[in-house]
Amino acid sequence: MELLQDMFTDYTLRTVAMGAALLGITAGSLGGFALLRRQSLLGDAISHAALPGIALAFLLTGSKAPLVLVTGAALAGWLGATLISSLTRMTRIKYDSALGIMLSVFFGFGLVLLTYIQKRPDANQAGLESYLFGQAAALVQQDVFVILGIGLLVMLLTLVFWKEFKLVSFDPDFAATIGMPVRWVDHLLTGLFVVAIVIGLQTVGVVLMSAMIIAPAAAARQWTDKLGSMIGIAALFGAVSGVGGAVISSRNANLPTGPTIVLFVSLIVFASLMLAPNRGLVFRRIREWKAGKNLRVDAVLVDLYTLASQHTSQEYPHSERVLNVMSSMSGTARRTLNLLSTLELARQIDQNQWALTPTGVERAERVIKERFGTEGTL
Repeated sequence: MELLQDMFTDYTLRTVAMGAALLGITAGSLGGFALLRRQSLLGDAISHAALPGIALAFLLTGSKAPLVLVTGAALAGWLGATLISSLTRMTRIKYDSALGIMLSVFFGFGLVLLTYIQKRPDANQAGLESYLFGQAAALVQQDVFVILGIGLLVMLLTLVFWKEFKLVSFDPDFAATIGMPVRWVDHLLTGLFVVAIVIGLQTVGVVLMSAMIIAPAAAARQWTDKLGSMIGIAALFGAVSGVGGAVISSRNANLPTGPTIVLFVSLIVFASLMLAPNRGLVFRRIREWKAGKNLRVDAVLVDLYTLASQHTSQEYPHSERVLNVMSSMSGTARRTLNLLSTLELARQIDQNQWALTPTGVERAERVIKERFGTEGTL
């Protein structure tokens, strides 16, 4: 209750939580397209390319106004993304190599500029250095309105061009054959990435912004196979991460908000990888265990039926030792025989003799028919 009250009464917590949540919604929804297009590192390259833009904007204008610095970051990020696209289209350099080149070159150039600015007698670098790892606590209500307005614009454009973005993400070759301007659609989507990254620089910084693009989408992908649902879940995860990171940071002194948000969304990714019903590792192991158990049951059933078919009765008993020799599964057949007994598919005649029940005979015949297409004969 105290925490809920602080969310409404504490100006700083409310502002940071709302700004981070809006950023998470915008970045997370766009991240789904980057994930599907196998451009997960594009956000990383754009965010790192924004650093020299911030420094150059300050050097050219002498102003540390957020609008000026963000404009410089947007122009540099767009230039970096355009150079990556041109490099892969006009040369034999692969996409991942172009990403690595641009990321390192732009980020290195940005660090050089920051070092130069630091040594200037008329400049204080502190305001620029915060863009490396973010300074969410510095958000004010006006910043939240800016993030909200830009986020709404991004979401509106995503809805308007939903069909184009979807087709380019899944099958760009088919999109080109039907006359869709794939390159322009690609530029528009990249531009939206740039905008989403730029508005998040003040919150989580250049270094960590790529996580806000990819992590919510990667987590959402584990829960659904539909694009619309994936985008919605990614936006939800992004919002929850923003609020959760802001709250945890506010409860612990000297704990930076940006890295805390990234760690929070990383926990969501880990939980999704483990617990998602269709793709989660835990449920996959459970399904594999159940499938293995069914295979062992069917194998022993077929062995008992095969042995019994050599005699006058299909319920003719046989020794456990014989079943151990025939079993293709590792270990002894005792555990599976006990399970068959529990399922009333087999019964124990004496200490070592086992026989099928009528229900077991029916299931064995059904298994043989499914496997070999015969009516109860091998």
